[in-house]
Amino acid sequence: MAESQIKENIFLKPPPIRRGVYVQAESSGFQNQDHTNEVFSEKWSAFCQSDSDESDPRKKRQYQWYLTLYGYTCEQDLANTLRKQRVILDAGCGLGYKAAWFARLAPDSLIVCMDFSDAIFSAAERYQDYPNIVFVKGDIANTGFRAGEIDMVNCDQVLHHTESPQQTLHEFSRITKASGLLHAYVYARKALPRELLDDHFRELSKKMTHEEIWALSEQLTELGKTLAELQVSIDVPEIPALGIKRGKQNIQRFVYWNFLKCFWNEELGRESSISANFDWYSPSNAFRYDKEKFIGMCKNAGWGNEFLHMEEACWSGRFIKQNRKDGS
Repeated sequence: MAESQIKENIFLKPPPIRRGVYVQAESSGFQNQDHTNEVFSEKWSAFCQSDSDESDPRKKRQYQWYLTLYGYTCEQDLANTLRKQRVILDAGCGLGYKAAWFARLAPDSLIVCMDFSDAIFSAAERYQDYPNIVFVKGDIANTGFRAGEIDMVNCDQVLHHTESPQQTLHEFSRITKASGLLHAYVYARKALPRELLDDHFRELSKKMTHEEIWALSEQLTELGKTLAELQVSIDVPEIPALGIKRGKQNIQRFVYWNFLKCFWNEELGRESSISANFDWYSPSNAFRYDKEKFIGMCKNAGWGNEFLHMEEACWSGRFIKQNRKDGS
């Protein structure tokens, strides 16, 4: 059912299938985007997964955080929303475990699992027995889908990694039906010194090998761990010119939020902390936004906000497609 529905209703022209995946595109034509894709291909290929998603503590934390990010009181609340959608696009699905989660929560909905990295092949292999998932390798900013065929787009922790987040949002508007639903997440802007150092490290990482970037991530993780273990807090004065906020802060968090991403979380452990630092510095595309720019960018693409969540690290929200005068 899933394959015939994709061929007949979603693709403008059904692409070839390789290893259980519809291969829509291999390259974006943009250097930064292709580099970002390569980085995530390498990252996900080294990611160790438990036999069962439901027993994997990292995935369980991600599921719970997802509910918080998009304003759902519980898993059943999310399931009620998903079951109203005929076709759901998980745009930038990575290893596909959230798409599989959606597929379990909404067994009568079709989940289109799409990613530009080679992680899509791992997703297709792991979840090949799910009858309501279809796997697509391609650019979420240029999907090749017919207009108005998607009911809901989930773009969780991915939009800021695209070549043009604004163009990507316009593509989501094009492919969704009237009053379609969008879940979107972007990185938040940090203090000025942190923003400047982030840009420096991101440019530097383009010249580094994969192994060198992992080594850098390990070093930054060790720095974060060392600072956290000091268990020292300081009273920080307000410094508006640098975007530094007033208040008592742990020294590790003060350095982390204002100067240098040296992520460390004892509960997540060393490997996950290293991965978080790697995710930040290695992709060429990693845009950051304040509230006004995030909401404005979505509005410009025809998306009206109905729920907004803010953390120091991110903005996330639910958006509804608006009916515009041009009929799109």
